[in-house]
Amino acid sequence: MGDAAVTAVPISLGRAPQMPSGSAALPDPAVGLVDTHGRVHRDLRISLTDRCSLRCTYCMPEQGNEWLARTSILTTDEIVEIAEVAASLGIRTFRLTGGEPLLRTDIVDVVRRVAAISGPDGPVEVAMTTNGIRLAEVLPDLIDAGLTRLNISIDTIDRERFAALTRRDRLDDVLEGIAAAAASDLKPLKLNAVAMRGVNDDQLADLVAFAMDVGAQLRFIEQMPLDSGHTWDRSAMVTREEILEALSERWTLEPVPGRGGAPAEKWRIDGGPHEVGVIASVTAPFCGACDRLRLTADGQFRNCLFSLTEYDVTSAVRGMPVAATREDRQRVIAETLHACVLGKLPGHAINDPSFLQPARGMNAIGG
Repeated sequence: MGDAAVTAVPISLGRAPQMPSGSAALPDPAVGLVDTHGRVHRDLRISLTDRCSLRCTYCMPEQGNEWLARTSILTTDEIVEIAEVAASLGIRTFRLTGGEPLLRTDIVDVVRRVAAISGPDGPVEVAMTTNGIRLAEVLPDLIDAGLTRLNISIDTIDRERFAALTRRDRLDDVLEGIAAAAASDLKPLKLNAVAMRGVNDDQLADLVAFAMDVGAQLRFIEQMPLDSGHTWDRSAMVTREEILEALSERWTLEPVPGRGGAPAEKWRIDGGPHEVGVIASVTAPFCGACDRLRLTADGQFRNCLFSLTEYDVTSAVRGMPVAATREDRQRVIAETLHACVLGKLPGHAINDPSFLQPARGMNAIGG
């Protein structure tokens, strides 16, 4: 296809993209991955698996989950090749997600090989979002492999509530992982908590205090319609304003300027140095500054968490002729990624009456 144009094409799940010809060129590495709304994309979230060691009530059922076929999961070689192409087009940060990425037996190798990639601006950054289980065991090797940033999910520090919420009695393992991360050089350490009415909304300040005690930054996330059971209820969601009101009862919060494309708004607590963040995807969308793309564990590019369209890079690459060269594969990857970027909408439309929840749950999309 060489210099043929790449136009955003809706791609049904399981089908390779059919790229129409035209006059536009593939993305210029010097310009980056720019969508039709002028947003430059620098962050790619790579899901390593849809499986998880917890069964959080807001994410997936306890039983009866339909997992991706193991043969459909991207291999480490495929992940690295896709990451190399993405980096050449301006992606600077790769965040490894899941499911739970630490369930991947080759996780250290994945980190090591992705961290070795360089783009036009130099070496890329490799971050990870994890539930913390197994983290204490593998963290030294992950750091040695090149991991630079870490987010750990923890919605409550109450043992009974943790067991009820996650359907697993693993709080000690998570706390051990947080302690190991806090003692490491991975800074700033971020803890993620989904705020839920009647579940942990009376513990929001306690979660912030816990994060401050371990030298981490707590980031609250508004609950989003991304559960695999499609049971999301807006009335059960704790809003950004409610979160800030609860925290303001204990501390003075001062907005931190310079958010840029970051998903979290930040506030300085009692003048600093501690900060707290809020990711308000529902009540205060930040789509206009979004610089993130996603790659699912089975090789589908997504330009938004809530997108109803996926761009199938796995089928495209695996379906190439045996004689296809590395350059052939990289060209197809670049074309598919470019199509994904050009197909990105101005926003997610959660607050529009016509909004439809994605068929995939958060564990299958990647956090």
